[in-house]
Amino acid sequence: MTMSQQVEHVDSVTTYAVVWIVLLILTAATTAVAYVDLGAFSVVAALTIAVIKMLLVALFFMHLRRSTHLTRLVVLGGLVWLMILLMLSFADFMTRGWTGVPGR
Repeated sequence: MTMSQQVEHVDSVTTYAVVWIVLLILTAATTAVAYVDLGAFSVVAALTIAVIKMLLVALFFMHLRRSTHLTRLVVLGGLVWLMILLMLSFADFMTRGWTGVPGR
């Protein structure tokens, strides 16, 4: 399939408006979670809302829903790299007290 034969997928204004309204509602929910004491669940709730917002932006506004397999692979590679960096950072944080550093 050549470039001239590719079919453009254009989402409607209604789709973008609905996604935008959902993002606004989720932003309000994030703010509400910050003011309500949910204990340890506060972080889980805030991160869950953040992941949902990230998915909506990536799928609709960045057009990952209808992108090529190569583009999806690149995004997946970026997410895997982020997970690796987070795991290494967490491992560093958890092992800081293992050595007896004088003066601590």
